[in-house]
Amino acid sequence: MELRPTSIPDVMVLAAPKHGDHRGFFSEVYSRRALHELGIDLEFVQDNHSFSAQRGVLRGLHYQIAPKAQDKLVRVIRGAIRDVAVDIRRGSPTFGRHVAVELSAENWLQLFVPCGFAHGFVTLTPDVEVIYKVTADYAPELERGIRWDDPDLAIDWGISPAEAILSARDLTHPRFSDVADLF
Repeated sequence: MELRPTSIPDVMVLAAPKHGDHRGFFSEVYSRRALHELGIDLEFVQDNHSFSAQRGVLRGLHYQIAPKAQDKLVRVIRGAIRDVAVDIRRGSPTFGRHVAVELSAENWLQLFVPCGFAHGFVTLTPDVEVIYKVTADYAPELERGIRWDDPDLAIDWGISPAEAILSARDLTHPRFSDVADLF
């Protein structure tokens, strides 16, 4: 497993080797030992699988607060997404900044998003499947969100705002400056 730093050191891109031949390929996409050797020593407790039929489906920005804050390890098995992590840790030198990475079935990259970051993604192709591991169980009472198009965050989602397809809940998230439950 290869670690590729981002502009925010705690958010990391991981590249798992793919070994292929005439039959197809094999890839070890998760190894607790390999992640530990890279400095990520966490216990993942749940795998989530998301399917989006259309290009432009935007999910986010989401996070959970303590005691069920979640670290995430995100990868795409079909299609492509623009994956975004926003630093919401008060006192952090990168507070309010974000990282955006394209993840796809083709590039086979993964994104590690630690606790203290709001997370979201938009589909860049139709028929997208995203799988991500989390370190805490889903707790709806602790889930929070930030408005995806907040001008203070200035996130380039890689699509026009008119193309964004959002849930009713994601349309109601507050602006970053109005969120009380940060880290």
